[in-house]
Amino acid sequence: METKIQNDSAESQGGRSEGTHSRRKRRGSEEGTFRYFLPKAGSSAAKPELGQELASEGEALIEAFKSGQHFYTLTAWKAAPEVNGNSSPVIVKQALARA
Repeated sequence: METKIQNDSAESQGGRSEGTHSRRKRRGSEEGTFRYFLPKAGSSAAKPELGQELASEGEALIEAFKSGQHFYTLTAWKAAPEVNGNSSPVIVKQALARA
C-alpha cells in the first residue's frame, strides 16, 4: 500500500507540475505576449541572435521546418508589486504586451 501511495504521489506531482506549467504558460499569456523569431544567420544555440520575426507560433513552426532551423520564443516581463489582502506586498512578474 505504501508503495502505491508513493507512486501515485510521484505521478500526480510530476503530471500536475508539467501539465500545470504548460497550461499556465498558455492560459497566463495574452495574445501578443509571445514573439517568435528565426535565428540570425551565423548564430548558434550557444550564442543565440534573433533574426526574422514571425507573426505567430504556427508561422514560426512552418518556417523553421521548411528551413531546417529552430526558432526562438521571446516574452518580455516586468516586475510589479502585488498586494493580497493585509499581507506584505509580493513582487510578481507580469508579461508585457506586444507594442
